Parts: sequence; C-alpha cells; structure tokens
Amino acid sequence: MSTDLSKLPVHVLADKLKSRSVSPVDLVATCLDRIAKLDPKLHAFVEVYESEARLAAEGAEKAIRSGHAVGPLHGIPIALKDLIELEGRVASGGSAAWRNRRCTRTATLAQKLISAGMIIIGRTHMVEFALGGWGTNQHLGTPWNPWDGETHRIPGGSSSGSAVASRRVWCPAP
Repeated sequence: MSTDLSKLPVHVLADKLKSRSVSPVDLVATCLDRIAKLDPKLHAFVEVYESEARLAAEGAEKAIRSGHAVGPLHGIPIALKDLIELEGRVASGGSAAWRNRRCTRTATLAQKLISAGMIIIGRTHMVEFALGGWGTNQHLGTPWNPWDGETHRIPGGSSSGSAVASRRVWCPAP
C-alpha cells in the first residue's frame, strides 16, 4: 500500500490516525501542501482555511493521543462545497451576487462533520447555485479537469471543485 498520504483511502487514514501511526497534523499539512502546489492550476478551491485547519489538526492530535477521539473520522480533513454555510464565513453558492454574503449560522451538515472530528480545510468551486451539471462557472471560475493537464476541459457536475479536489488536489483519496 502507498505511503503517500494523499493516495490512501479514508478508511485506511482513519485506521492510521486511530493507531497513531499518522498524525492529524501531518495529514492536514500534506493536504495543504498539495493544495498550494496544485490548486493554482486546477482552481478547485474558492478559499482555503489554512491556519484554522492547522489549529484543528493540533487539537485533534491531542484528543486522539489522550484517548478522546470522538469517532472514526476524527482528524480527517474535508473540503466543503461553496454552498454549505459556516457561521462567519462566506458561502457564495458559486454566485457573484453572493460573493460577500457572510453566513449567520452553520449548516447542520457542517455541524455534524465538525462534531465527528473532521477538519474543514476550505470551500470548493461549484456551478452557480448548483443549477447545472456541466461544471462551469463563468462568474467565479471553472476548475480545470485534472485528467488533462494540457487542455482546459470542464470537470462536470455542480460540485466540480469538490470533484477536482478529491481526485487530485487534497486528500484523502476516494
């Protein structure tokens, strides 16, 4: 099995975190390094929460080390589609009209992921208001299909940024 953390499936990463053979700090650092390296071309992310993700990883590591893991996903990084609200953050829904819309609440989905110990590393591009399956966004940018590094092809789907991120930019691998 690969030792590259970005190539390991979630269940393997979860086992490695539980056994303490991998640190949430190292896992998040790997993800952030890959984002910094690959996202300038692939354009999967609207925003990356680097300092918050690193801080959450430190907390997760301490909790896991002390035997206080909250579940099997504790310490696993995840990116949210730009439609999922986090209080105090922008969730534009892929729309220029909502580019500066600050959320006043955290979506139930995000609350459950955070409660499970997952680490939110950022938000990803999407089709405007998730209306369309082609994956393009003429207002806020279209991610680059990661399977062709020479020609800018559309990635497809209303969650185009999430698809690109999960396949090439960050970890864990599907």
